[in-house]
Amino acid sequence: MKINQNGFREYDARWLFEKDIDLEGITNLGRGLGTQIINHTRKANPRVIVGQDYRSYSEKIKKALTEGLISTGCNVEDVGLALSPMVYFAQFNLNSDAIAMVTASHNENGWTGVKMGIKKGLTHAPEEMSELKEITLNKKFRTGEGNLKNLDNFKKIYIDDLISKNKVNKKIKAVVACGNGTAGVFAPEILRGIGCEVIELDCELDWTFPKYNPNPEDLEMLHAIAKAVKDNNADIGFGFDGDGDRCGVIDEKGNEIFSDKIGLLIARNLAPKHKNSKFVVDVKSTGLYLKDKVLADNQCKAIYWKTGHSHIKRKVNIEKALAGFEKSGHFFFNQPLGYGYDDGINSAIQVCHLLNDQNKKMSELMKALPNTFQTPTMAPFCKDEEKYKVVDEMVKEVQKLKKGNTKIDGQVISEILTINGVRFSLEDGSWGLIRASSNKPSLVVVIESPTSDERKKKIFEFIDNLLQKTGKVGEYDQKI
Repeated sequence: MKINQNGFREYDARWLFEKDIDLEGITNLGRGLGTQIINHTRKANPRVIVGQDYRSYSEKIKKALTEGLISTGCNVEDVGLALSPMVYFAQFNLNSDAIAMVTASHNENGWTGVKMGIKKGLTHAPEEMSELKEITLNKKFRTGEGNLKNLDNFKKIYIDDLISKNKVNKKIKAVVACGNGTAGVFAPEILRGIGCEVIELDCELDWTFPKYNPNPEDLEMLHAIAKAVKDNNADIGFGFDGDGDRCGVIDEKGNEIFSDKIGLLIARNLAPKHKNSKFVVDVKSTGLYLKDKVLADNQCKAIYWKTGHSHIKRKVNIEKALAGFEKSGHFFFNQPLGYGYDDGINSAIQVCHLLNDQNKKMSELMKALPNTFQTPTMAPFCKDEEKYKVVDEMVKEVQKLKKGNTKIDGQVISEILTINGVRFSLEDGSWGLIRASSNKPSLVVVIESPTSDERKKKIFEFIDNLLQKTGKVGEYDQKI
């Protein structure tokens, strides 16, 4: 029996199959998850929805996981080949007690993993993951008698649900790129169903991923979409990741648009129809949400929160926010637009509504946003055992500088946010962020200025100087 404990991560579990986990290890994971579900729901035979992505080995991994779940007393309902959001949707539609989706998302071939959740619309957060790890590794398993039921036509229910609510009148010509991942079975059909003219790019299922990994942050994938958009004179390009919970967007000129800006455009489109709404965004996202006139005129409020899809999903749920946007491309739409979880196809649909309602080209909508000077996400090396201490030091240091009215490029610090590292804002709306990476031995540094590229650089020099003084920060993965 093989199960590497490092596979239990903050929000899900991922391993290299057979190197770090074998089928018996997967069955034990099923036993651990089944035990956890029974402990939380206090039901002897809770109903658990399972599904899997298109990788060559995902079926047998799901089978091993299912065996473990059934041995604890869980009644498993298998929806078959699925996207993560389809499994999340099934929990609402079928009113089940929990879900487990076998996928390694956009990771390279050889990886496997499980996304799981108990409360509807939410996936495991760090607390649930460490509890699951403890139950599984210490084999504190319950035993019971469960059963298995195959739901053969659930895919159609998920597809019809998205199509029926989202028809658009404008003929939108969209490049739909799936990187040969599972979204290829879903995205073209759904976007055609709402009224788009679809140009398919790598939508045939091929688990060898012959061109590139299905990952909308991958430059190779983005360049391929940009070329297809220009070659076909399309209005928009969409790129979906391996399990369909993220979406990348390319405008009609072939330019990639960062997800935080797409989120703002969607929020501006929704605000007049949903006055007094809340939008949750992660701390790496643009500061434009705070000063946006359209949002302010419609009494809408932006809340900045911890980076990580599990954190944003929970905050959207707690705040009853209309939507949440994460810079990595996870978007969350709550009622009446969705059920609060991240669904890349629903994100693409909301972009289609934006083009339909505003009747403008994507590049024109982008021009309406104030120009800002943004850095990429930069990650300076910092040991895992030191990174949180360094961030705590930075929080204290920035608070001290605010108190002393210290100026950065002639501006004083007007506001400090400490929910996830430290994000400080200057009087002109420029900001800098220092936080610890949740999955690598590094920090995360992001800067944005609405004023000038020069000010952006000055803020970076200021942050870099603070970090170098600690003596605990190494090389950056990329630098401006």
